[in-house]
Amino acid sequence: MKRGLFVASAASSALAACSPIGTAVNGGSFHRLLTIAEPLDYGLIGTHGLAQTYAESAISADFPLNSLPTPSDSQYAGFVASRFQSYRLVVDGSVDRPQAFSLDHLQTMVQASEITRHDCVDGWSAIAGWSGVRLSEILAIVRPRSDARYAVFYCMDRDQRSTQYYESLDLRQASHPQTLLALRMNGAPIPIEHGAPVRLRVPTQLGYKSAKWVQRIEVVGTFTKLYGGNGGYWEDQGYEWYAGI
Repeated sequence: MKRGLFVASAASSALAACSPIGTAVNGGSFHRLLTIAEPLDYGLIGTHGLAQTYAESAISADFPLNSLPTPSDSQYAGFVASRFQSYRLVVDGSVDRPQAFSLDHLQTMVQASEITRHDCVDGWSAIAGWSGVRLSEILAIVRPRSDARYAVFYCMDRDQRSTQYYESLDLRQASHPQTLLALRMNGAPIPIEHGAPVRLRVPTQLGYKSAKWVQRIEVVGTFTKLYGGNGGYWEDQGYEWYAGI
């Protein structure tokens, strides 16, 4: 096992199960372990390789749900009522050509498919087939500017305090060939509870990076002024920003 993978796995296994982190995890010594593990994991493994792919026969019969509640506001209800015809994926920020992609537009683009494993920080894994648009294709259309470093994903789910779920990838991770804006799961449109109509899939990292219900992607130079400044909803609560597996 590579050193970075070992350190990250050891740190990740101690994290709470996709839920708010307890006091023990927030302790100084554990946080220092995560701080040490993250650059090792990203530097030694990063996105240089590919996540393992599987045959259709390996697809899990059950794919657990582990996320914030499915959006229930009037906007999302309107998207569902229109069968997502009123949905637009906005891609803007530090780009030359900001866009608002309809679901129909995304579906007419070249589709990539993969059967990969989803690994939750909780310790469970499940295999599913995903298809959709490579994020690199979207980035090529909007043309990030020279100061751009990250893609930030704003989602439609919120916690009990109405804090919006968000995630981020640097542009190298975002351009990885297996990083998808998934539109289909196991041959059918992504179910509502699994993130319809557009879900991020990052099979090279732990499941919380694969944000559901994505509505906007902002290309930025830094994420330090967004929310808690750590690049993601769970990261703002102590999780690793780079969660490589």
